[in-house]
Amino acid sequence: MALIVQKFGGTSVANPDKIKAVAKRVLACKKKGNDMVVVLSAMAGETNRFVDLANQMQAIPDPREMDVLLSSGEQVTIALFAMAVKEMGDDAVSLLGDQVKIVTDRMHTKARIKEIDSALIHKHLKDGKIVVVAGFQGVTPDGDITTLGRGGSDTTAVALAAALKADQCDIFTDVDGVYTTDPNICAAARKIDRITYDEMLELASLGAKVLDIRSVGIAKRYKVPLHVRSTFTENEGTWVVEEDKKMESMQISGVTYNKNEARITIAKVPDQPGTASKIFKPISDAGIVVDMIIQNTRGTEMTDMTFTVPRTDYKRAMTLVEKIAADIGAESVSGATDIVKVSVVGVGMRNHSGIATTMFDTLSSEGVNIMMISTSEIKISCVIEEKYTELAVRSLHKAFNLDQAA
Repeated sequence: MALIVQKFGGTSVANPDKIKAVAKRVLACKKKGNDMVVVLSAMAGETNRFVDLANQMQAIPDPREMDVLLSSGEQVTIALFAMAVKEMGDDAVSLLGDQVKIVTDRMHTKARIKEIDSALIHKHLKDGKIVVVAGFQGVTPDGDITTLGRGGSDTTAVALAAALKADQCDIFTDVDGVYTTDPNICAAARKIDRITYDEMLELASLGAKVLDIRSVGIAKRYKVPLHVRSTFTENEGTWVVEEDKKMESMQISGVTYNKNEARITIAKVPDQPGTASKIFKPISDAGIVVDMIIQNTRGTEMTDMTFTVPRTDYKRAMTLVEKIAADIGAESVSGATDIVKVSVVGVGMRNHSGIATTMFDTLSSEGVNIMMISTSEIKISCVIEEKYTELAVRSLHKAFNLDQAA
């Protein structure tokens, strides 16, 4: 008998018929002798509907009240799922984040899980019930409802799998696995059978939308085997697992892109100790993540500072940076949102030379200018103009032979 955690996304539970179909799938897995914990997202479109409602009430919705509002979507789906299971002759119990005691920090709308009390779940499993947990939500130590941000249901599922020491965690979605690139813009994209935690972390951080990056980080830390697969087929998906020697033999595993990027430049910044801290500390304190940073020295006393932030935080960041620039005596601030970050990822980079050269040559041959570059042990990223996204992705996919079967 295995303990399996299964998560189903919004498109999988978009209406009552789909919820019933998910219930049948979960029951089929339980009948094989498995203990089942199910994590559900809100119905597709519900979260966006709640955001629209909030914006009609308040110009900048209060974060605490947003969490109270947004968390209601999952409450609907878990209750309906439990009803469906009962109607099919089995038993299930629905639990909210505060009932399970998924304890988070106090960062409303972007909370992080601190600990999970699994006692209540084990009690219901012992009684033979399917335990269905609301994804995306938790509770602060003093009882406030929190939400985990976009993709938070993945994080809920993997964190529960880790806390329960589950045998595996299945992430069901509307795609049948992780692909070498976005199949919507590259017809030659192939499904990957197995990928390492590190590669999936990079892909998730660089724009691949299949898994939330925090969920992959938790899976790696606690060695939770992840299986990403489609709700609508019985086919094997992609396993996210520890690295093995076969994986190291491939130069590149995937090409990805992220359009949620914006670039900010502060011109003629005084080049002196402490200036970088004065620029980036207020941005960090505001919860805005800075990615790439480039500093171009102008003589001995001035420098230009260019960095990227999520496009969704661009306006907020610009307001902060304009004030910072005035305070430190910089000349001007400029920005752009028509950029994209294109990346190649693979653990094989550790053992193969020439990856960067191939990437730069490929983009150059297509007339694509590189604005910024960043690297890690297993990835290379380039910021380019957004209009070249599809051309860059297809060209890199072909240059690294990802259109050919492994």
